[in-house]
Amino acid sequence: MAAVEIDIHPPSPAETMVEDATDKFDIQATYYNPRLDPKNYVDGPLSWNPATRLRQMLARPGIVVAPGICDGISARCAIEAGFTCLYQSGAATTASRLGQPDLAIATLNDFVQSAQMVCSLDPTMPVIADADTGFGGPAMIARTVMQYARSGVAAMHIEDQVQTKRCGHLLGKQVVSREEFVTRIRAAVLARDSIPGASDFVIIGRTDSAQVLGMGEAIVRLKLAADAGADVCFIEGVKTKELLECTVAALAPKPVLVNVISGGLTPSFTSQEAEAMGAKIIIFSLVSSVAAVHGIRAAMRSLKETGTDFASAQGMDPKAFFEVMGLSNIVQFDAHAGGSAYKSI
Repeated sequence: MAAVEIDIHPPSPAETMVEDATDKFDIQATYYNPRLDPKNYVDGPLSWNPATRLRQMLARPGIVVAPGICDGISARCAIEAGFTCLYQSGAATTASRLGQPDLAIATLNDFVQSAQMVCSLDPTMPVIADADTGFGGPAMIARTVMQYARSGVAAMHIEDQVQTKRCGHLLGKQVVSREEFVTRIRAAVLARDSIPGASDFVIIGRTDSAQVLGMGEAIVRLKLAADAGADVCFIEGVKTKELLECTVAALAPKPVLVNVISGGLTPSFTSQEAEAMGAKIIIFSLVSSVAAVHGIRAAMRSLKETGTDFASAQGMDPKAFFEVMGLSNIVQFDAHAGGSAYKSI
């Protein structure tokens, strides 16, 4: 494991919202790895390595906008639209791969297999991936980090819900203790730091405690996660502009991620509004999944009623569809390598 410098200092209160809550938790040494200091990523061209590239994006001006993708088609469409970061939503992955709701049904293998496919489409594209609760104790969390990093994922977020978790925008959530949450974050950080070659893999600490224990507790948990080595803090279900601004102020200079789901607990902030509030990353978890449901429902109804898919195709023939999936790139690569299978297509 690479040597890590530890900078020990007493914890600071998380603004006025935290009150004296941190006094009830025995905070260990604050993690500091000089190699991962944001100032090291401010200058220079964007890296081909997706994790390094994401750190550069976080260290430089502008908000990182990551649309939620659910499969290869949605990932291709996001890339075509010009996005520079993607978000592999746990809810979307569970729905697309299993046809199930986001209720802790998908496994590590489901998430990793999806990530391998998505990351292969553009190996330089940073992909932020949901890792739920880490799928187990510290050893399993370490395995999750290793599998995600090996898949080409740039960052993963790990949360403080109980193992039988649910979508962060559903009611009835339960969270583990502060101690267990910090242990999850510390396990992820230790695993990242043990990857050969000095990995830049980004660890995001997420708390779902705001709706269960209040915003003060949520900020305390995120500060503890940051002290344990989380690179980014993810506040789930923040309900107002003012609360998001307070969260950003309390956690500064640590980057804050906000999740927007239309009709969910968080208002439908635009990326511009979130940036003005101080958020550094905004994800739109279900943008592709919900659009797919609407589009596919309409196409199926039309087919059922008319007996043809002509209307729903909207003039897109098979070749045009495959072009979105990267047809031209494959044809050109085959020809460049000396192949002749696709001279006529």
